[in-house]
This record gives sequence, structure tokens and C-alpha cells, in this order.
Amino acid sequence: MSVDIPLGPLMEPAFHLGGVPTTWAELLGFATGAVNVWLVVRQNILNWPIGIANVILLGLVFLDSGLYADSGLQVVYIGLQCYGWWVWLYGGDGRDTLPVRRTTSREWGALVAAGVAGTAFLTWMLSVWTDSTVPFWDALTTCLSLMAVYGQSKKLVESWWIWITADLVYIPLYFSKDLKLTSALYIVFLTLCVLGLSAWRKDLRTRAAAEAAA
Repeated sequence: MSVDIPLGPLMEPAFHLGGVPTTWAELLGFATGAVNVWLVVRQNILNWPIGIANVILLGLVFLDSGLYADSGLQVVYIGLQCYGWWVWLYGGDGRDTLPVRRTTSREWGALVAAGVAGTAFLTWMLSVWTDSTVPFWDALTTCLSLMAVYGQSKKLVESWWIWITADLVYIPLYFSKDLKLTSALYIVFLTLCVLGLSAWRKDLRTRAAAEAAA
């Protein structure tokens, strides 16, 4: 099954990169994505509304490129972004005070089990019901991303490791699909994820030291 949906002006070429057209949706997705991750690193709550705009744009790009699981993932992302926005606002002791913390062994078990089951199911579904040429990798990155967004919504330090793993797969995957700018964006994401891991670890240590002193 192939999907042929007119996506309008956003899918018109903004410029060409190495002879490959880069659409306005991909260009705007690059910009909002970089700002989004930078705000997450800084634990700025504005990352959530900007993230919603980013996933809508990238959803159009992935749909147009035949990455159906990634495209569908963006719809799920909108719900998760709204959930994360709410948790960051009201999940702590007061408004916008949710603390950074470690992932518990129970949370890890649930995340890994859901990730393995989700990857297997999506690989089968994409292989049978779509013309995807990369069903496993599309499914794997989809599930890793969902795991990472859940961890991000709870401010789990280890969510950065999941993002890093996903980005290492996304970079060559998008390059192979001629999404050169998006591939470059995920190199930026990878760098920001390393910075985010360091920043959230530092915040965790500072909080632990302050609690110990108290």
C-alpha cells in the first residue's frame, strides 16, 4: 500500500541540498527541532509548545518520504507533548517545579518491555500493510522515541540515553531517505542530547547535595 496525499505549500522546495530538494516543512522542522531540544536541555517549559509545532512539521516530511511509522508517531507525540507540558507545570511541589530524577528499575522494566513489543508489532505491521523499505528501523526509532518522550515528561535523566540511541539510528536512516537536512538536524540533536545529559546530571547532583546539607 502506498500513501499519496497532497501536502500543500509546505512540501514545496525551499532550496536544494546536494541536488536534493529540501522542503519548507523540513526546513521549519529543522529550526523548531533545534530550539525545542535546546529548551529541554535548559528545562524551559516552552519546549513543549515548540515541540508540538515541530512534530506536526516533521510528520508531514515523514509521510511524504514513506516513513509511515515515524509519521504516525508524530500524532502520538502531540498527545505526549501535551501530557509532558501538564506534568512539568503541575507534577512537582508547585507550578513548574518537577525535579530531575533517576529512572527506577520498575520503570526501566516497563519501558524495555513496551519498546520490544512495540518494535515487533510495528515491524510486522509496516511489512504487511505498507510499502516501507525500512520497516524494522522505522519501528525501532519510533518506539525508542516514545520511550524517550515519556522519560522526558517525567524528567528522568536516563531519557537522554534513549534519545542518543535513537539519534544514532535516525542519522543514517534519514540520510538514506534523502532527508539530508533532517539527518543534519539529528546530528545537532545528538550533540544537544549529550549536553542535556550532562546538564541534568549536574542538576541532580546539585539537588542531592542541597538535600544532604539540609
